Amino acid sequence: MSENPLTEHNKIFIIGLPRTATTSICVAMLDLGFKVAHTCYTEKCLVEAQVIADTPVFYNFVDLDKHFPGAKFIYLEREMSSWLPSIKQLLLRMHTNVTRSDGGYNPIIRHCYSEIFSPFIEQNIDQDSFLERCYFQHKSKVLRHFSDRASDLLMLNIAGQGSYQKLLTFLNLEAAISDFAKINIGGKVTAWNKIKHQNKVESTKSGRIDKHLLTHCQ
Repeated sequence: MSENPLTEHNKIFIIGLPRTATTSICVAMLDLGFKVAHTCYTEKCLVEAQVIADTPVFYNFVDLDKHFPGAKFIYLEREMSSWLPSIKQLLLRMHTNVTRSDGGYNPIIRHCYSEIFSPFIEQNIDQDSFLERCYFQHKSKVLRHFSDRASDLLMLNIAGQGSYQKLLTFLNLEAAISDFAKINIGGKVTAWNKIKHQNKVESTKSGRIDKHLLTHCQ
């Protein structure tokens, strides 16, 4: 494997929506030698991690682009026929904790999901047409933002032929590994929690978040 090309000031943000294989690419990044956070809710995590995925970066990538000049971005795509049932299952399971006012998920999670899948109500997230519209609205925002900066953005479907090599080429790396590991199969979303790796960066501070980071998500 080639030497990790990032300096401590560079970042790679994985800005695909949930259920587009964010965990699989995070595992690949760990094995490639990067310090990786799958979700990021503290200043320490934001500084320490070289690669950050999922919440809140799929929502506030524009702000992150301003704060980290020279950062690279990877937008994960997934076939709609596979993504729709997976995201629907996830969002319906999350609904109560996203919308409740007396606890539930942390405010960064609640804000990001409520905005991307707005209005975040069960009638909407149970409809394929609504979810598909949210997917393409997000994708359009990504493409518009990077319309004149193709070298900073990789569009990647990890199920596609040659996808791992595309990732290596984008990162200017070589590796003996030739494919992505299959993670979170069957709708499960807890695989990242069970991974033990020296390059893994904790997303919270003993379960606590830095609430001031919410200002970067609004």
